[in-house]
Amino acid sequence: MGYNTYASFGLPTFLVVVVALYLLFTDSGEAFNVGRFLEETSPFVWGSLGIGLCIGLSVLGAGWGIFLTGASILGGGVRTPRISTKNLISIIFCEVVAIYGVIMGIVYSAKLQTVPEAQLYTRGNYFTGYALFFGGLTVGFCNLLCGICVGVAGSTAALADASDPTLFVKVLVVEVFGSVLGLFGLIIGLLMIGNADHVRGRVTCSVRHTYMTDGSSYLCNMYAQCQLQLTIGAHAHHNW
Repeated sequence: MGYNTYASFGLPTFLVVVVALYLLFTDSGEAFNVGRFLEETSPFVWGSLGIGLCIGLSVLGAGWGIFLTGASILGGGVRTPRISTKNLISIIFCEVVAIYGVIMGIVYSAKLQTVPEAQLYTRGNYFTGYALFFGGLTVGFCNLLCGICVGVAGSTAALADASDPTLFVKVLVVEVFGSVLGLFGLIIGLLMIGNADHVRGRVTCSVRHTYMTDGSSYLCNMYAQCQLQLTIGAHAHHNW
């Protein structure tokens, strides 16, 4: 057990320390510049990671919960076949967790649209990328824990029902409250991207002023042209 613990935690830590000391003594310590990493990483990377984590962790939680609940239902159903049908509600609760993740993944993916690389690195796009990443991470972990919670509660409900039919409804109430945790994560995920706009190109404006005066006459001519490049595959030009 001690050897496995050392191999899992001690060896990676040792390697990180060795690499850090090597970069430090070779005047390459700026490689650990976190701010530069955040600036140079594309907002598309953050957004895509958030969407992937949202769906992946949600499916992982749902699969884990179904594994726990299904094993107990099948095991208890050997001795008490009547619990097999009634306890399928626990499987549905676990599957809903994955549906939460898929729904949020679809909502998040609508924020990502094609943008030329030269116009991608803007303040608004960075905000959208970070919001999608941390929103997806929040939703994914909430659904992961929700799936495990529902799986354990559903497993207990199946075994309790096999022993005493009157306990099924009481344990099912606990399972329902456990499944609400995933809904909390979904709501928080929506709030985190509430102020995030779609990824879009920057707005470039050029203004030309012509000012002329001749005694009592005054002439002012101002021409402004703004070009707004949207992220729907087309370019909209507005001239005033």
